[in-house]
Amino acid sequence: MMTSVDTDLIRVLADPLRLKIVNLLAHETLCTTHLVEETGAKQTNLSNHLRVLREAGVVETEPCGRFTYYKLRPDVIAALAGQFTELAEQARTAADRKRSCP
Repeated sequence: MMTSVDTDLIRVLADPLRLKIVNLLAHETLCTTHLVEETGAKQTNLSNHLRVLREAGVVETEPCGRFTYYKLRPDVIAALAGQFTELAEQARTAADRKRSCP
């Protein structure tokens, strides 16, 4: 069976700031203010990146008073990791196969 890795999700996570946000949220649920402090990014820039992550299903929001907290969705990361695991397994089994040249 051919495994394909979710390229849209990889594109979302390929951005250095978004990857930093994901790494921070892997450790704790944070609000935008915390993320601005941790990343040094401007609030508007950070909000745009959080929107992309939210639309991709990587993070979810949790309103708390006048703040919005963000938390990582581990199931999405685990699914992507599983796709890479399957791809690695295919590569192991394909190492002995070689297509001959015409």
